[in-house]
Amino acid sequence: MMYVYAGKTALITGASSGIGEVFARGLAKRGMHVVLVARSEEALRKLAAELTKQYGIRSEVIVADLSQEKAAAQVKAAVETRGLHIDMLINNAGMGTYDAFEKLDPERDHQQVMLNVTAVVDLAHAFLPEMAARGEGAMINVSSMAAYMPMPYMAVYAASKAFVLSFSEALSVEYHQRGIRVTALCPGQVETSFHQKTEHPVPRAGATISAQEAVTTALRAMEQGKSSVIPNRMNQASILSTRFMSRIFLAQGAASRLKPQSLKNPTR
Repeated sequence: MMYVYAGKTALITGASSGIGEVFARGLAKRGMHVVLVARSEEALRKLAAELTKQYGIRSEVIVADLSQEKAAAQVKAAVETRGLHIDMLINNAGMGTYDAFEKLDPERDHQQVMLNVTAVVDLAHAFLPEMAARGEGAMINVSSMAAYMPMPYMAVYAASKAFVLSFSEALSVEYHQRGIRVTALCPGQVETSFHQKTEHPVPRAGATISAQEAVTTALRAMEQGKSSVIPNRMNQASILSTRFMSRIFLAQGAASRLKPQSLKNPTR
């Protein structure tokens, strides 16, 4: 069934840059009003003004740190105060940590779980019931190719993205007959600042795609009612091949590729 964008409202987390910003631009171009959520107020307001001027849509800004307790409830309250109804939820905000587990800041890993997992669930609870009551809605959750395998040195990140994938696929089936489309976007390397925001440079692997390709693929998959999608044929083939490998073998391969340089050449 065709999805109609024009006149509806989308809420996008992590909208100030990267994939989130591209989602905002793409949906505004399709005639959707947008609610932009992130921590960076200046960047959000600049983007909102640009989208309203260029496409004539309503752009709202909600400044929130979704790694904090009860942040989703604050976002929902802000939406209700403005008299908005959310037709599409884009759970894009995320973060990653990379290093030997015992070297990572426990607080950063806690924030990672809050942002990558808890906020996704809380925002789904906040807006999915209203979609179900209307008999129409969409949710795109940004997962990762990392969801398909254990990843030493990025253990929490990969596990959090595996949660997002499983959660999305389950809700896709649960709500399909009620008119709600739920899709997990599982990209590999994307040309954004994500990897620069981890504590150390993360080794790159697989095909690198643009944020635009990721967003275009996600929206097409949502329109087609797919529960998950991996952009780029090379990355699709890579994940398909993992089905014939044991998870411990995959973890060992990831460990070899991701092992931090400091552990390969430890200081004596």
